[in-house]
Amino acid sequence: MLDRPTSNSIVEEYAGIEGRDLIRRVLANNPGRVALLSSFGAESSVLLHMISEVAPDLPVIFLDTLKLFPETLVYRDKLVRELGLTDVRVVTPNDGDLNRTDPEGDLHTYDKDLCCHIRKTVPMALALEGFDVMISGRKRFHGADRSDLQFVSEQDGKLKVEPLAAYSAFDLFNYMQKHHLPSHPLKLRGYASIGCMPCTVAGGTEHDPRSGRWEGTEKTECGIHFSANGQIIRTVSRQTVSA
Repeated sequence: MLDRPTSNSIVEEYAGIEGRDLIRRVLANNPGRVALLSSFGAESSVLLHMISEVAPDLPVIFLDTLKLFPETLVYRDKLVRELGLTDVRVVTPNDGDLNRTDPEGDLHTYDKDLCCHIRKTVPMALALEGFDVMISGRKRFHGADRSDLQFVSEQDGKLKVEPLAAYSAFDLFNYMQKHHLPSHPLKLRGYASIGCMPCTVAGGTEHDPRSGRWEGTEKTECGIHFSANGQIIRTVSRQTVSA
């Protein structure tokens, strides 16, 4: 766990730093204790490219829910190869949880929160047990609970770092063009945000890119990420899982 005095001091320590510079500072201050969370989704190449230039051997945690689009897996392999990332760790749900809670593989049709919990939140929490700092690629322009996203925050004694928090859709596009980064295959087919296959549809706009996720529901997050006050954004059903 991080040994830090107060959340305010953490914010002050990293004030005014973002993007590649923020990544460098965080890695220098926390050697061997940092991991990047990446979905290898529609916008992932920008942050992964920054990581490849700063620390290509940084542990990259990729969560395979076993419900992903095949195109995402192909895109992951392409980016890993082209960017020279050397420590991508694939995390999957616990077999016992799936057999107990989603034996037919259709849990997403009647309890999306619990499906996300056993396929995303639980395995990710286990994968991150050995790390004190988590870097992810969330941005404020995604809206909803991400609108007031901070570059650095603290949650349960761990540091959460969002180097691209202030990036706009235009910033991302320009960065990808400048560095000749490939687009996710589904991005070219109208998917502005890409999650699991059963719960993602084509759509989304520059101002609401995640509108194609969990369409027709109030759900906006899977539970991996937390709100500013450190609380899980959505509550899951009361069923027994491994963690």
